[in-house]
Amino acid sequence: MVPSIARQSVIIKCNMQKSVLTGNYEYYYAAGLCGKLCGVDIPEGLAPAALQELLADVLETAAAKDEKEAWLVGMLKDYVPDATCDGQTAELFRMGKEEKNIWQIQV
Repeated sequence: MVPSIARQSVIIKCNMQKSVLTGNYEYYYAAGLCGKLCGVDIPEGLAPAALQELLADVLETAAAKDEKEAWLVGMLKDYVPDATCDGQTAELFRMGKEEKNIWQIQV
């Protein structure tokens, strides 16, 4: 798995407002990005179920600034993560949390 592909996939989906999250790699990047956009400090290293539980509270009060953020929130609400949690999910979460080029496919 190449982390930049999961990142690009999430950004393309939000830019086009099409499709859904297709795996935990995309999910973890999207979760980190959502935390950044919502101003919520989500701790690193959470297992998928714990992350989903924490995100449920964040997403209930998330005020999307535009249609891209709204799509991101919707994808996160609809996704049910599996048990995959490894070094790459952690890396992708950090990438989302530290994203400097929001909505840009190529960096």
